[in-house]
Amino acid sequence: MATLRPIDLYLSLLGLVLLERLAELVVSGRNARRALARGGVEAGRGHYLAMVVFHAAFLPALAVTALRHPQPPSPAAWLAVSGALLAQALRWWAVATLGDRWSTRVIVVPGEPPVTGGPYRLLRHPNYVAVILEMACLPLAWGLWRLALLFTAGNAVLLLLRIRAEERALGPEWERAFAGKGRFLPALPPGRPERARGRGRIP
Repeated sequence: MATLRPIDLYLSLLGLVLLERLAELVVSGRNARRALARGGVEAGRGHYLAMVVFHAAFLPALAVTALRHPQPPSPAAWLAVSGALLAQALRWWAVATLGDRWSTRVIVVPGEPPVTGGPYRLLRHPNYVAVILEMACLPLAWGLWRLALLFTAGNAVLLLLRIRAEERALGPEWERAFAGKGRFLPALPPGRPERARGRGRIP
């Protein structure tokens, strides 16, 4: 029986993430159609295509680069793999919590109350935390730190545009429901210094 090489395991991991992303697209497309049928209004269309192209390039870039540099990953790579798996778990927790209101597009149905359960008890945007983890950890699982930096930086720019558009579309009721919650990290308990409470916030 042939022994699996480290590169085979890494490409298998990328393949599983690809399948997960395809499942996301199916769920997103179904939910987007349902939201629009309920009178949903879409926002952020100006940056959505750029996000699609950026995310579509992510996994192929990792696979091609890893094949060109098939050195065994370091033992620390398992920490990155764990982070990537944690990202998938957090993403699907957010998807399950939002139900048919989750989509890769920003579609808000007027009158629907904010969802504050699941990971949204702690964070404003747990799904984006999952994306941040994935963009950093999947490249680092093969020691591709340059790609980790490149995609993390590109993702930061896109998230800046995305979150501003999304929070504007969600409106004042959502803002009141999430007042005091961090965007990417849980808010500090009362009594901590005010300057530390702003972590994870976008002006």
